Amino acid sequence: MKLGLTIFIWIVVTYLIFISLAYVVAIVGTIVLAIKDKKRLKEFREKKNREWIEKERAIENRMKEIEQEINLTGSYTHTYEELSYGAKMAWRNSNRCIGRLFWDSLNVEDARDVCDEKEFIKFIHTHIKEATNGGKIKPYITIFSPEDTPKIYNNQLIRYAGYENAGDPSEKKVTRLAEHLGWKGKGSNFDILPLIYQLPNDTIKIHELPHDIVKEVSIHHENYPKLSKLGLKWYAVPIISNMDLKIGGITYPTAPFNGWYMVTEIAVRNFTDTYRYNLLEKVAEAFEFDTLKNNSFNKDRALVELNHAVYHSFKADGVSIVDHLTAAKQFEMFERNEHQQNRDVTGKWSWLAPPLSPTLTSNYHHGYDNTMHHTNFFYKKEETMKCPFH
Repeated sequence: MKLGLTIFIWIVVTYLIFISLAYVVAIVGTIVLAIKDKKRLKEFREKKNREWIEKERAIENRMKEIEQEINLTGSYTHTYEELSYGAKMAWRNSNRCIGRLFWDSLNVEDARDVCDEKEFIKFIHTHIKEATNGGKIKPYITIFSPEDTPKIYNNQLIRYAGYENAGDPSEKKVTRLAEHLGWKGKGSNFDILPLIYQLPNDTIKIHELPHDIVKEVSIHHENYPKLSKLGLKWYAVPIISNMDLKIGGITYPTAPFNGWYMVTEIAVRNFTDTYRYNLLEKVAEAFEFDTLKNNSFNKDRALVELNHAVYHSFKADGVSIVDHLTAAKQFEMFERNEHQQNRDVTGKWSWLAPPLSPTLTSNYHHGYDNTMHHTNFFYKKEETMKCPFH
């Protein structure tokens, strides 16, 4: 009996000793880890402080370099890092753009050293191919030199000609210039204009874009087959080429750039604006709407179905496009992100409220400050397009 009690007491004591030792080890381990963590935290803070100081010094040194260069030459040259971030910031600041959520994904091609015609054309072709990306559109910009730069006369790198009774009326001036330079289109509604350009100290020239790099989408509607008979189509990538890029006081006059289409840009604005293709009546006939009286609401129905047709035609061809409601939601996310970074969001309300069902978007229900931040894209001053031979 005594032996059994002794053994029991021994087991209990041993267990308590084991638990106590484990507790002590745990406490010691915690203290050691805390000391190590404190040391690591101190090292981390010291490292970050060193990095911050180094960054501050680098900025100070860079500012001195810029100041010296300005004093010597009257201007300065951006590093690629400055050029790339500046171009992205310009997109972020673009008041008229609803797609700014993706500003940091912009692919920046530095073409500032381009000085001959062959290289210039190569960069233009590369931009179109890279941006198109087989249909999975990439945001892309090609930036040429701020001085003695090639000049592009096209509003977009890819655009349809405008004739007296056919094509895109907004492109009549550019079409006439192309014709003055010897180009002759087929006279259809969808003739792709040639690239019109001028290198420094050279004449204005035209260049036909290779058909295999220009992706187009034919527009059809699965429920209204008559729409296909109109022969509607549109190009995949809107590459803007008539704006100045301004970064840190430097102006880049030739910097074609693109995102991807929002469906209403094509279906509402390009196809049905009265000063563009003005196709509302023809589209309504293809949809077999018997009247376009205001109180029939068939104008609205025609627009909705045409947007459906454009969106699903692009998707069927594997080409990136966004619907207007999704684009508006993405802009809400952009606004939240900017506010988290303590940056004010500027914008032009008439461009941010989609032209179809705008009241379904938050953009419609509040105003925007239309202040233009300096790092931005700016429209060029209107220039009279004269015959280059006179």
